[in-house]
Amino acid sequence: MRHIKPLGHGAHIAFVAFLGLAATLSIDVRFAHPQTDEAKALYEQSAKLFYQGRYSEAITLAKRVLAIREKSLGPDHADVAAVLSDLAALYRNQGQYAEAEPLYKRSLAIREKSLAPDHPIVADSLSGLAMLYKAQGRYSEAEPLFQRSLAIYEKSRPDQSDVAFSLNNLAGLYRKVGRYADAEPLYKRSLAIYEKSLGPDHPNVTSALSGLAELYKAQGRYADVEPLHKRSLAISEKSLGPNHPHVAAALYNLAGLYLILGRYADAEPLHKRSLAIRESFLGPDHPDVAESLSAIAALYDLQGRYTDAEPLHKRSLVIREKSLGADHPYVAASLNNLAAEYTSQGRYAEAEPLYKRSLAIREKSLGPDHPDVAVALNNLAAHYLRQRRYADALSIVHRTVIEQTARPNIALPILFEGQKAKTVSEQQSFTDSYNVLQSSMSSAASNAVAKLAQRYAAGSNALAVLVRRDQDLGVEADTLDKADQVRRILDGNSSDFKTA
Repeated sequence: MRHIKPLGHGAHIAFVAFLGLAATLSIDVRFAHPQTDEAKALYEQSAKLFYQGRYSEAITLAKRVLAIREKSLGPDHADVAAVLSDLAALYRNQGQYAEAEPLYKRSLAIREKSLAPDHPIVADSLSGLAMLYKAQGRYSEAEPLFQRSLAIYEKSRPDQSDVAFSLNNLAGLYRKVGRYADAEPLYKRSLAIYEKSLGPDHPNVTSALSGLAELYKAQGRYADVEPLHKRSLAISEKSLGPNHPHVAAALYNLAGLYLILGRYADAEPLHKRSLAIRESFLGPDHPDVAESLSAIAALYDLQGRYTDAEPLHKRSLVIREKSLGADHPYVAASLNNLAAEYTSQGRYAEAEPLYKRSLAIREKSLGPDHPDVAVALNNLAAHYLRQRRYADALSIVHRTVIEQTARPNIALPILFEGQKAKTVSEQQSFTDSYNVLQSSMSSAASNAVAKLAQRYAAGSNALAVLVRRDQDLGVEADTLDKADQVRRILDGNSSDFKTA
């Protein structure tokens, strides 16, 4: 899903009236200190590069701005904190999380000392650090920062767009961790504030609309999703014109819903229009163009149009490697998607190194406990399962079982076949399988259990009995798992293996 950022906020495309450029960079260019002109010029150039998706070049210039500001103002000046925050945001967009964290923390410390712990600018730093932790899957660390940021905004700017923005951030975190009941009232309150303070047709309203729509999509409430995405699209077209990047994002989101619903004929023209807007407005090598290319490739993959999909996957990968760097999580997503396509065609030798590289990038950039690492592990295990390489698959399954991230439609047949081949004991196979079912009582678990019950119905050992015992979990699983599969493809986390 392409979350539509409110104008004037966020770490993707947003706009400042003075620059007309991406405004994740928050440096105040109106200062009057020595070397101001040079710093201002570098800032504007850095902002332009960021807007064009040329993040590495933007970082280089932002570092020069930082050096100038530190030299002219001292290391603890508020303007230095602003540059630190901006540079951290650039690193975060680049997937260089280790580089971003100390910059965010230093910026926060300066602002808390020079301003006050409850100043709105401190809340800005808290939000940036929280977004970093969320991107890393460090949800328990992100939550109190989002909450503190929200409390500051509510105290200093009640019923303003800053509060709505902060509510959206916290709601997005809750949605990510499956706390849907906590997320929904926050999204609705954010939407109400935006509508009251800015008007119902302001483009910032689309941020809350898209967030609420994605919450409903995660819950399978598809009938509630479509009108929200359509309203978001209508607002963006009316307020920003038909060829604005926010329109492209709204088109992308609506097309993604149609993909989940299997409405491929409706999805394709929307994705193509979104791609055309992005190529025209942002340039052919922007990361958002890569996102659209991946989505269209996924659409073709779902229809078995592999010849059409492959060049799009490859172009998306090239763009991401060039604009984001070889070790960015989005590069891992493109590698995974291309590998999944090769696997679907039985091109296992070509798929395997892509799966392994995707896993290595995610472990390095996100850490071993991130949910995307679990996805990559399950995908590699599924790749081995397709080839009946049970010994290779078992070592991965054992890790995912321990970490409680095993996907049952992958882990259970590997454990069953491993037991048959005597590469794992019957007791260990039973214990691991039981743990998989206990920790994954989801649609995927239901589908896996139902299908394995049919496949191994004649079995008499403990695992076969366990599978048959739980086969009633499969109610409505096929529909839900299809939706889950499409969501994973769109997020760059596809695992297309299904047990026979």
